[in-house]
Amino acid sequence: MQHPPPRRIEAIDLARGAALVAMAIYHFTWDLEFFGHVEAGLTAHGGWKVFARSIASSFLFLAGVSLFLAHGEAFRRKPFLKRLLQVAGAAAAISAVTYVAVPDGFIFFGILHQIALASLLGLAFVRLPWVVNLAIAAFFVAAPHYLRSAFFDHPAWWWVGLSSANPRSNDYVPLFPWFGAVLAGIAAARLARDTGMLDRLGRLPAGAWSRPLRLAGRHSLAVYLIHQPVLIACVWAFSQVFPAPQEAREVRFMRTCERQCAEIRDAGFCPRYCACMLDAIEAEGLADAVFAGGATAELQSRLEGLAGMCTFDTEQGGFTPAPPQGGSG
Repeated sequence: MQHPPPRRIEAIDLARGAALVAMAIYHFTWDLEFFGHVEAGLTAHGGWKVFARSIASSFLFLAGVSLFLAHGEAFRRKPFLKRLLQVAGAAAAISAVTYVAVPDGFIFFGILHQIALASLLGLAFVRLPWVVNLAIAAFFVAAPHYLRSAFFDHPAWWWVGLSSANPRSNDYVPLFPWFGAVLAGIAAARLARDTGMLDRLGRLPAGAWSRPLRLAGRHSLAVYLIHQPVLIACVWAFSQVFPAPQEAREVRFMRTCERQCAEIRDAGFCPRYCACMLDAIEAEGLADAVFAGGATAELQSRLEGLAGMCTFDTEQGGFTPAPPQGGSG
């Protein structure tokens, strides 16, 4: 049977466009960090980390909403396959480009990979009651806190998201917990349909002010693929005219280490612990590999051993910090 396409709800395009703006803000800040114009590690911690996760969650939630709207009543094979091929092809292209550009942190399973997989898996959930989908979504979100295992440490299983430690990647959005956001979107869309909210949402007038956002939302994949190369090119050009001040790598290490440490330990512990780590890394001859961003299993194992030693020494009060002095390097 041929089923008519669902009516387009402009409010959803608007929400997707707003998420794209938020994503561009985050990526622009990441680019500034990459070129040294803001503090190293800024976007990976604190409020920026929450901001990044909120953006990813919003895109996946909206992907679930769209999947229900398009196929909740009847599966429309041709548009589904066309969209799936577009997303999967874009995901493969991003993996290839980032593997060449940043092999130590290339994107092997980012948000587009997640959307492609979630689109396939989500078809099995679009007909379920919303409360069931919401319960399953909660399971996906909670699972990484309880089901991590060394069994999933092999790279072939990294896409699952249950390895004992997350692998290094510039965009890592595995099945667990992120498929939960897609299921939450499916549940919300079904609930909205059952309560008549979708009909009311579809009748909301969209002001002229929202036209650029709605246009971006309709072409979100193209905007996603184009915006970061444009932003990074602009920041690179700016850096050629106004190069960022250079700090000693030891200073950058201390700042990043203390920011990461402060998320789980008190302010008195972190400076002493990080100074201990810096001294230990240099004493072991690992400084060049660490500062170059190396992420081999051997290096990770040695760093974990040093971290355990420094944690013990700092907790016992046996280490007096001697943090590096600032300067050019």
